[in-house]
Amino acid sequence: MRGFVRELTAALSEAGVDNARLEAECIMESAGISRLTLLTEPNMPVESEISDAAREMVLRRTRGEPLQYILGEWEFYGYPFKVGEGVLIPRQDTELLTEIAEGYLKKNGGGLIADLCAGSGCVGISLARRCDCKVKCYELSEAAFGYLERNIELNEVSGTVEAVRADVLTFTTLESFDAVVANPPYLTKDDMKQLQREVAYEPQSALYGGSDGLNFYREILPRWTGCLKSGGLFAVEIGIGQEKDVVQIFAESGMKAECAKDACGIYRVVYGIKR
Repeated sequence: MRGFVRELTAALSEAGVDNARLEAECIMESAGISRLTLLTEPNMPVESEISDAAREMVLRRTRGEPLQYILGEWEFYGYPFKVGEGVLIPRQDTELLTEIAEGYLKKNGGGLIADLCAGSGCVGISLARRCDCKVKCYELSEAAFGYLERNIELNEVSGTVEAVRADVLTFTTLESFDAVVANPPYLTKDDMKQLQREVAYEPQSALYGGSDGLNFYREILPRWTGCLKSGGLFAVEIGIGQEKDVVQIFAESGMKAECAKDACGIYRVVYGIKR
């Protein structure tokens, strides 16, 4: 087995995959051999069914397909989420948005949350698992909506999380929310021309935010602020360098905003409290 892992690692490395050894181990685990077995029984022979499955996954990876799509599941905020073609992959960057919302909800007693452009549901579902709240996850894409529904079931939150098929740019509701969170598309026209090979596999509708990347903020902030209770939180993830523009959009919607940096020191979230 040790030699087979080396074979997979070499194939991934030659294709330019970073962390080739780690990805080889993830693929082996998905094929049926746990990392613990790799560590404790390195000389165990690999059954042909497992080796065939692992080689097929490595082939897909060397062609540029994201590891997360190949594995079919990825962790976010400590919870599992089904992912695949048609849905944005949950990223560690977005955990800051979830963390800020969690802190607010725990301090203010939870309530009803709107998760806009929900995708896999990673933000809203994580909040439902961590806080005393109910969440409505709004998603337009049919493919992403399917994953959203599966992840609600996977995380056993069907009693507190509702999937709503809707376009957040035009949808109207009489609901009154205690918090609104969103990780909208925010890549610019230039960003889209320079996508990493893996990112190009993800749905453009979940990535492209207009020529300057700000289209969704301009639409959702004035529209959804009206659904937010006084004292409620509005928090959004942003792209690199967008903090000043998004703070201005918050101001135009009647909210004074603050910016939060991620672990790399990059402004990643803009948030405000409705007065």
